[in-house]
Amino acid sequence: MKHAAHKAAKVSQGKEQREGASRRLFALEHGTHTAKAALVQTPSGTMAVEIDQALAARINEVAPLTRRAMRESARAAERRSHIIASTSLAALVGTAATAMAFAKPADSALAATDAPTTTTQLKRVSTNEAASRSQDREPLSGADAQTSSATQTSSNEGNWQLGDSSGSLDVNSMSRSTANNPAVAALMDGDHDALPAGFDPNHATGDSGNAYEFSQCTWWVYVRRHQLGLPAGSHMGNGNMWGNSARALGYWVDHQARHTGDIMVFAAGQDGADAAYGHVAIIEKINPDGSVETSECGSVMDGKTYSKTYSAQQVAQHDIIHY
Repeated sequence: MKHAAHKAAKVSQGKEQREGASRRLFALEHGTHTAKAALVQTPSGTMAVEIDQALAARINEVAPLTRRAMRESARAAERRSHIIASTSLAALVGTAATAMAFAKPADSALAATDAPTTTTQLKRVSTNEAASRSQDREPLSGADAQTSSATQTSSNEGNWQLGDSSGSLDVNSMSRSTANNPAVAALMDGDHDALPAGFDPNHATGDSGNAYEFSQCTWWVYVRRHQLGLPAGSHMGNGNMWGNSARALGYWVDHQARHTGDIMVFAAGQDGADAAYGHVAIIEKINPDGSVETSECGSVMDGKTYSKTYSAQQVAQHDIIHY
């Protein structure tokens, strides 16, 4: 009995050793089964023999997980998820910061130093409230204080005045003419009501330079008109031809002296003019009685001028070229 009991004890001890070896083969390592060896029975006893990696992997797949292994696997998966999320967020923030830095670095610095913006709530002012509390302001005039009951806002009716009376705007002094020549434009403003219908202030002037013989009456008229800033044709013919030539170009021609610089045309032999070529003169002054004073020149004057006076009745018999 003793020997049998002793043998049974040895058998039981050998069985525990084999089971312990088996448990060690399938011991948890980081929450998973990791079978790396197999038990082999030899004459001298049981020993662990390393097995092929593929076979070990297959054993690990089919071996059931313990509750602890499942908990460890869940924790490991959660840690991996947190690491991936943290890495993705860090990469996104870094990309955004880099883009802002390369886009407009100066704007980023300015934005950081901008003062906070204050929003003001506007309040409608009723007609009974004063727009200003200043004691230095004068009360509004009756025209300025008129209000509209529909909109409850102050009326904009009233008179605008300059502080200096000498700086008031004279509408009558503003040019109403479309003439390109400023001298002509100024004269046309005074003649606005007398201008012929359809008159074109920018008509052809026929001016290409003084083509008249020195000291002739035509030469002097061309010179004097340019001194006054007024146009004159270069090839208008003899003195007695100037009226018709001016009309053909679009000049305003009638029988009334109107301004200094008007051209007085003499027909052949008229008022002492040359019997063959006629004459032209510049009106320098218009007297209250309608008579005029002229400046004239002739071939015998060697470029010098002289003056004559003609009555209003005489003037009315001549063509007068204006502009």
